Amino acid sequence: MRSATAHEIFKTDERFEVSSAGTHKSARNVISLSLLEWADSIVVMEKYHRNYIRKNFPDIYKIKKIVCLYIPDEYDYMQPELVHLLQEKFESVHTRGLL
Repeated sequence: MRSATAHEIFKTDERFEVSSAGTHKSARNVISLSLLEWADSIVVMEKYHRNYIRKNFPDIYKIKKIVCLYIPDEYDYMQPELVHLLQEKFESVHTRGLL
């Protein structure tokens, strides 16, 4: 729900062109090579996701900027606390030039 919420929040933000995917096979949109190649920067919610990319897409891992937000999987879709946390963290990494 974290990525889906981030997608919903930032899909109309002119600073970003967004897409979202999950690492689990039951995800609505499973992460793929073509999606990772499309991205200029990759934002993950947990260190596990970054490690998943490193293991399954090592060539992408070497060349793409990957930012981890360190947001645990304890929120519901569009939960106000999650929305606030995502906005805060995206602004922080964006102003630091990481996105």
